[in-house]
Order: sequence, then structure tokens, then C-alpha cells
Amino acid sequence: MKDRKYLKSHEWIKPDGHVGISDFAQKELGDIVFVELPEVGRSVNKGDSLGMIESVKASSEFYSPVSGKVATINDSLTATPELVNQQPYENGWLVQITPSNPAEMNELLDYDTYAALAEAGGH
Repeated sequence: MKDRKYLKSHEWIKPDGHVGISDFAQKELGDIVFVELPEVGRSVNKGDSLGMIESVKASSEFYSPVSGKVATINDSLTATPELVNQQPYENGWLVQITPSNPAEMNELLDYDTYAALAEAGGH
């Protein structure tokens, strides 16, 4: 997904502020059974934990790629957390953030750099 920027911890962000986890991350987690999302309106700094993703294998925090405010959350994940597995780049998004410092997007990995990282084992 070349229209996004990535963190080494496998989160992505679109220019419109939608945040999710990569296909690589959802495969590593396995079947997702629960997603804990932040409150709308919460202020976050780049790198802050936004919530938790629980799978049959593990629980994993997910992090904010940029500083800003949580504008919306994906309420669909309450009833169908498996959307993160099925459509990690579409309907499986997690939150939308309104960035307070849009320049932070420039510090994130582009698709090609992230893809090479994931291919090398993800770290």
C-alpha cells in the first residue's frame, strides 16, 4: 500500500489520518479476537500506545504514528475484530488521527522501506 507511511512496529497511516496495522502484523498476530480502541478526542504523542490488539496467540499494543487527536475509531471492530485480519488496509483500520504536526509524517517509512523491513523478518 504505497499511499501510506509506516512505523517499524508495523502500524500504517494514510494522509487522511486513518491508522491500522500492516498485513505482515496481522499475519504475525494470527486470528484477532478483540481490539481495545482509545477514546475519541484523546490527545496522543507520536509513539504513544493507542490500544491493544488481542489474538489467539498474543496481545499486542499498537502505537500512534503521529502526534494529534483521535478523531474517530472504527466501531465495527467491537463486533467484528476479525476485519483487521481480513482487510487490514481497508475496513480493518483502527483509528483516525487529526495530526497536530503533519511534518511528522515525513519521518515515517515509505512503503518500499517498510516492505524490505517486513521481508527481512519484521524488525
